[in-house]
Amino acid sequence: MYKHILVATDGSELAGRALAHGINLASTHKARLTVVTVTEPWSSLDLGREARLGVQNPIAEFDAAAAAAAKRVLGSAEQTAKAKGVPCEIVHVQDRHPAEGIVEAAQEKGCDLIVMASHGRRGIGRLLLGSQANEVLTHSKVPALIVR
Repeated sequence: MYKHILVATDGSELAGRALAHGINLASTHKARLTVVTVTEPWSSLDLGREARLGVQNPIAEFDAAAAAAAKRVLGSAEQTAKAKGVPCEIVHVQDRHPAEGIVEAAQEKGCDLIVMASHGRRGIGRLLLGSQANEVLTHSKVPALIVR
């Protein structure tokens, strides 16, 4: 039924459940699997706050932290998929709002299903926000499966 499944993850426990569900679906349907994580763009308020705190190059520090977090999240997801015998492609979408990045990645990769958690996490390492599942459902042209 499905030929190419995209799983969105932020590395949270709930996203791990969505990843496991997506891996099982890919295995069952012999579908390709792509795992994506999205890093949000810097806001001018964040930049101003960091500059006031004396951070010399806040954008470079943010980019480095975001890249390290994405590498950790995607590396773990790739290992999980491979352990279940499902090869996967990993994608880090930078400087996008999460729902936008997820929908764009699904379109660019030709996916026919998006699997994601109902809520993400917040904080310095945030990659998905809780409200993003609703936005993906609203804007995606392909079906989305929301895992709780």
